[in-house]
Amino acid sequence: MFSLPKEAFTIINGIWPMLLIFIVVLTTIRINYILEKGEKFVLYKEFFSLAFVIYILLLFELVTNTDVQSYSHNFVPFKEILRYEIGSKHFYWNVVGNIMIFMPFGFFISLYLNSQKLNRPLIITFITSLTIELVQMFIGRSFDVDDILLNCVGGVCGFLLFIGLSAIKRHLPKFLQRDIVYNILTGILIIFIIFYILKFWGIKF
Repeated sequence: MFSLPKEAFTIINGIWPMLLIFIVVLTTIRINYILEKGEKFVLYKEFFSLAFVIYILLLFELVTNTDVQSYSHNFVPFKEILRYEIGSKHFYWNVVGNIMIFMPFGFFISLYLNSQKLNRPLIITFITSLTIELVQMFIGRSFDVDDILLNCVGGVCGFLLFIGLSAIKRHLPKFLQRDIVYNILTGILIIFIIFYILKFWGIKF
């Protein structure tokens, strides 16, 4: 079964010093910017913005510094996708994994642009995935056109998730659309994430 959460925590475990410094610096700058400009602090919006930055850092680490070795390049669409047996470990890792890893990208981009149309999130996803594959050609990894196709599928899934959640939000009662409700839910989520990470590192309470 595809173990993306485990892989993600393995990456975090390796880069947590840089990640922690980055989070503290960005958070400090952002808080002071809000205070200086007199803007309203909305926890869930700030959390999603920071989460996107963390996601990009983890994505960079995953596609540039994991299992770096020489591979053959693939420029034929669907060649690699059709090579894996559905349900196999390689299918989950190479097909499902490439879709899932770009779902947050499609979601965050759609959220940031507040886009109700697919074209812009899809173009940004394509350009990002293409750039990653081109860079991998020069760092001992492979260029795979199928990765680009799968990443774009992931971006589309992220966009559809954004559209679905936006539709649900619009149909909620007015009091459930208030920022305070999402701030409380975000606070609970942050606490859960902290406890989960500490548990992963073996810290007991």
